[in-house]
Amino acid sequence: MIRINEHYQKLQNSYLFAEINQRIQAFQQQHPERELIRLGIGDVTLPLPDACVQAMHKAVDELAESQTFRGYGPEQGYDFLRQAIAEHDFQARGANINADEIFVSDGAKCDTGNIQELFAQDLRLAIPDPVYPVYVDTNVMAGRTGASQAGRYQGLVYLECTAENNYIPELPSEPVDLIYLCFPNNPTGASITRDQLRLWVEYALEQQALILFDAAYEAFIQDEDVAHSIYEIEGAEKVAIEFRSFSKTAGFTGVRCAYTVVPKACTAYTAAGVAVSVRDLWMRRHTTKFNGVSYPVQRAAEAVYSPAGKAQVAELIEYYLKNAAYIRQAFQRMGFACSGGDNSPYIWIEVKQDAWTFFDFLLNNAGVICTPGAGFGRCGEQHIRISAFNNFEKVQQAMQRIEAALLHHSPL
Repeated sequence: MIRINEHYQKLQNSYLFAEINQRIQAFQQQHPERELIRLGIGDVTLPLPDACVQAMHKAVDELAESQTFRGYGPEQGYDFLRQAIAEHDFQARGANINADEIFVSDGAKCDTGNIQELFAQDLRLAIPDPVYPVYVDTNVMAGRTGASQAGRYQGLVYLECTAENNYIPELPSEPVDLIYLCFPNNPTGASITRDQLRLWVEYALEQQALILFDAAYEAFIQDEDVAHSIYEIEGAEKVAIEFRSFSKTAGFTGVRCAYTVVPKACTAYTAAGVAVSVRDLWMRRHTTKFNGVSYPVQRAAEAVYSPAGKAQVAELIEYYLKNAAYIRQAFQRMGFACSGGDNSPYIWIEVKQDAWTFFDFLLNNAGVICTPGAGFGRCGEQHIRISAFNNFEKVQQAMQRIEAALLHHSPL
């Protein structure tokens, strides 16, 4: 008899975005004439930077000629891309990260979900609430939690992020081994200063803990006192793994390219207390289970760091941040408390009622799709997340629709 991994049965309901899609499909079947404006899932809408497109075309042409054809590439990523990443994303900011500490992949979602495979089953995990669901769900699948009770899994240490602490979690009040952090944050849009981040690094160094730092939205940072990388903090290379993505930076959501940084100084321990290189473990896992990102995609990613690519990416970021500022100002004008929208493409809105109820209200009365905060954890109740990824005219139209819906209909 073939048996299943029963930890999957502990997962709560369906995946957040699958549930959203089901509700949208049901609505569209009943109202096929209604045009919906999508400000829910964080999917970009503007075309790829021209520098990336041209680089990809050139790479495809190379594959069409026997003299320049390439087959399997290095699983860790081509040297030309990893060197560009190390130089521009880290060394230029004073972070001593080298190309051989960078692992190119097809998505930060995959990497943040897969990294947990390296670590012992009985680790104590600290995870913010609200949080990107992948951090929690992959550890549930791996068997590191108990059953869910009142929306939380037994065995996890939840770090509550609320308006009272500006959606920045406080240090754990009990010992933990593995800590998930995401800044600028998805879903709350909150950002963390260097001084605040330094406290986490110092905690990890003292406790021999490890920080998994998701920096997928660092390109949106505008404030000088907000670190783009955890490696800007002294000592972080010993206690942190960082995840980055080209998805939101350069519109690669459909192209698929990201990378994970695992410094050589980063160590974990055997049951006997022997230090082990985490980079070497990830190298073994990565090369065993992954065949690398395609050559044309990596050439396109390399072009992000060219002078033209940098300028074009900056224009994309500026465009989406304009959307974000407009959304935040519109909701504040309507009387809602908000966070995000300054160093982040997400706006986190306190709606003071059931999040799914408000989702349905916007869908039915405004034709606008948001993301219910309840899908990100207990602290996401009574919140929604609005994404700035759409064209500005659609954003303006969406805010007008929402304002009209609130004026003429009760959201309760």
